[in-house]
Amino acid sequence: MSETLLKARLNALAVNGRTVQFWLRDDDAVEPTPALDQLLTLTRRFRVPLALAVIPEPTGEVLADHLRSQDHVTVTVHGWSHRSYAPPGEKKRELGLHRPASVVLGELKDGFDKLSALHGPRFQPMLVPPWNRVDAALLPALPDLGYRALSVFGREDQTLSLACLNTHVDVMDWHGTRGGRDADVLFAEIAGWLAEGGEPLGAVGILTHHLVHDAAVWTFLERLFSLTSGHPACQWMGVRELLASP
Repeated sequence: MSETLLKARLNALAVNGRTVQFWLRDDDAVEPTPALDQLLTLTRRFRVPLALAVIPEPTGEVLADHLRSQDHVTVTVHGWSHRSYAPPGEKKRELGLHRPASVVLGELKDGFDKLSALHGPRFQPMLVPPWNRVDAALLPALPDLGYRALSVFGREDQTLSLACLNTHVDVMDWHGTRGGRDADVLFAEIAGWLAEGGEPLGAVGILTHHLVHDAAVWTFLERLFSLTSGHPACQWMGVRELLASP
């Protein structure tokens, strides 16, 4: 089983006195739901910090009030409305140049200000583009809006002018069943990131979407957290700590 492979790889890191960092990003939060509560309970149980990518336009005080007792949760900006402006035939994209850049950047500023006001110290100045897509021409303007980091999917681009904290393993099978991916495939994928180049990554990002999780996803997450949360070679990190690191 690939879970055994991941455990063996972690054990080897521990023997050599090395550690790997993990972090968890969950997208599309707007309001309290049973699925969100299930994720909050699971992450709190295993002491896994949770970064919620919140859609600013439709959210409000109800979510902010719900999260006030959740000390392990941080909030980041998930675009503005999670609405695609790409024409038919193109991949979905909210943060593209299908509209004037001033309009897109204005919405990103509004989203930053709204979530900062709602969530206070829980808020982190990181942009999570809907569908993990943002036009490169918009990136230079982000620091002036207050953003200090960007999070998309895949290997980090070290040439960016702001910090890049990406996710690397997506639990969802978006192009097939639209449910959870096979657990063995996911464990193997994580193990592969740890072994790449012979050196563990600084932070391996796990990507979830609580609103569409099926039983397979919840079972996988519990298995992953059970394996890693108490392992001497693992550290589950929050966005605040990761962005403060060099």
